[in-house]
Amino acid sequence: MQIIRIILFPIALLYGAAVYVRNFLFDIGIKKSTSFSRAVVCIGNLTVGGTGKTPHTEHLINLLKDDFNVATLSRGYKRRTKGFLLASSSSTASDIGDEPMQMQTKFPGITVAVDEQRVRGIKTLLQQKPSTDVILLDDAFQHRYVKPGLAILLTDYNNLIYKDFFLPTGTLRDSFAQRKRANVVIVTKCPSDLSDVDQQKIIGKLKLQSNQQVYFTTYTYGSIEPVFSDANTAINPKSQPNVIALAGIANPKPFFGYLKDLYAVDRTIQLPDHYHFTEKKIRAIFERISVLKNRPTIVITTEKDAARIKELNNLPAEVKRVFYFIPIRVSFLNGNEEEFNCKIHEYARESKRNNGLHSQQGNR
Repeated sequence: MQIIRIILFPIALLYGAAVYVRNFLFDIGIKKSTSFSRAVVCIGNLTVGGTGKTPHTEHLINLLKDDFNVATLSRGYKRRTKGFLLASSSSTASDIGDEPMQMQTKFPGITVAVDEQRVRGIKTLLQQKPSTDVILLDDAFQHRYVKPGLAILLTDYNNLIYKDFFLPTGTLRDSFAQRKRANVVIVTKCPSDLSDVDQQKIIGKLKLQSNQQVYFTTYTYGSIEPVFSDANTAINPKSQPNVIALAGIANPKPFFGYLKDLYAVDRTIQLPDHYHFTEKKIRAIFERISVLKNRPTIVITTEKDAARIKELNNLPAEVKRVFYFIPIRVSFLNGNEEEFNCKIHEYARESKRNNGLHSQQGNR
């Protein structure tokens, strides 16, 4: 592995140089960033791979949805459609992507949209949904054509950005120096018992400005749920069955570890991030179950994977009823959730007030 990293190092240097030039062109105004009058909150990272963008976006939705008209906009990674698309009750993960599909299913009262061009996406969204108060940009920190009103940068505790390097040697897709553009930095997927000393070490190495706030979060897992709501869930997951752990996400280790603490995990199946499930693949997994006779066996997957699997609604009932998923939510360390929530809420409220004043002045 070390030899491969050495071989790829010159490519990483070239990639880093290209990133530097691109950011420089934005900094001096040759490349333009577009601002919007509505509240635009960007949630993103500097790396390739999962830092927990979707759970943190869902935290923001839960925080804002009762007081504001909330919309999410993402590119809809690996969807089979192009251009701008509003999610509807008939949308599938193939139409809009698995993460937007997950949010559409969990939060039917908000607007979920996808567009690979974020500026066009915001403009079209506001044309079709003019009452929108807050737009949450999922995975758009490196997308500098939009200038958000509030930028939230995530970094995985297990792969902190100051320890990383540019692709393909490391996982950085943008420069560590770009952390300066963040209003808030969140260190995600932390151990729940992360000490104050270790937190201060991380803050010191991030080398942030005094006006940039840092928070630490971890995951809290919810109760197990069936993937297919119409399935006859004959197996009781509380009866300590054998478990096949299935994940098609960037970093499944915390998920696998959690399941191993609770269940007799017979095997783990790790698939590429955003894996495209087919009936053939699901049936093959079910066939593995059929040879395990000592105890009932179920497949437990992630919430994001479940959004894609549940599209395969023509599967036989005996296959459907063995698939479960576990939802997750974000939990803040140090009791700082209220402080974070107030910051987000205050920004959204101030933006809405200013937009209202602007509209009134424009009508005079």
